[in-house]
Amino acid sequence: MTTTLVLKSSILGEYSQSNQLIDAALEGKHNIIERDLVANPVPVLDMNVATALRGGDDLSGELQAILNLSNQLIDELNAADHIVIAAPMYNFMVPTQLKNWFDIIARAGVTFTYTETGPVGLINDKKVTIVTTRGGMHKDTERNSIESYLMTMLGFIGITDVTFIYAEALNMGEESAQAAREQALSQLNAAF
Repeated sequence: MTTTLVLKSSILGEYSQSNQLIDAALEGKHNIIERDLVANPVPVLDMNVATALRGGDDLSGELQAILNLSNQLIDELNAADHIVIAAPMYNFMVPTQLKNWFDIIARAGVTFTYTETGPVGLINDKKVTIVTTRGGMHKDTERNSIESYLMTMLGFIGITDVTFIYAEALNMGEESAQAAREQALSQLNAAF
């Protein structure tokens, strides 16, 4: 049976369009690991977090807790066959909460390794579906920095089977917003 990891990163809670789309597609589905990165935030990468992620036997309680969280997030990632990421566009980038998740799971020797030819990802055989919502229309423009960022980060840890589902023009009138939501939900339902 397929296990799905859902990463939600919208700051809008119940008003989030990306969360609503994912919730609708997952209704009645089983074996879901849901991680709301806003309700349960991951620490921002700083010197303490970087120190904790290196591990060691002499970590303080605070640093050990950070390392334990990283291990838990990586365990969730490894347990999943399919990863669904809600990636709304905020100021032309993913939410800070989603970037924080990548920062804490990108660990040398754990999710990637360095070789003489460059980094190699250690997380393989995962399917990723990214639901990206936007108030305007940015797909296929230079403003669509989310796609290149997420492809880079996922590829860095070894994940290359990635599908993007766009719900755009959500603030450009109710008719276009409804059409975008319906199309995105149809594509998302087909991903399962």
